Amino acid sequence: MNLSIIRNQVGPRMSASAICNNIVYLGGQVPLDTAHADIATQTKEVLDRVDRLLLEAGSDKSHILQCQIFLADITDIGAMNLVWDAWIPAGHAPPRATVQTALADPRWRIEVLVTAAIADNTPF
Repeated sequence: MNLSIIRNQVGPRMSASAICNNIVYLGGQVPLDTAHADIATQTKEVLDRVDRLLLEAGSDKSHILQCQIFLADITDIGAMNLVWDAWIPAGHAPPRATVQTALADPRWRIEVLVTAAIADNTPF
């Protein structure tokens, strides 16, 4: 079996994304600017990073197959959903799970994990 896996932005512990069989798997995306403690700002930053990583892989948010959202405080879901709803294209809302959990850095309010199809005609 000849299985081709492309890893992007590979670090010593993890890659930002991996592509296999025209599916892109993003690593968990967290806010880098932890000076902003509000969920709306952190959500926007994380979703902007998701956009960039999907574009790098030849995909976009309209091709998301599944999304998992981890919140440090589930009461942030309303404010997070306002940002999400403005970001996701109408008619392209993917299956999604949102849960509360302890995140690795207590300054993070959100972590987002996305799996997406590669856009048509992208040779991966």
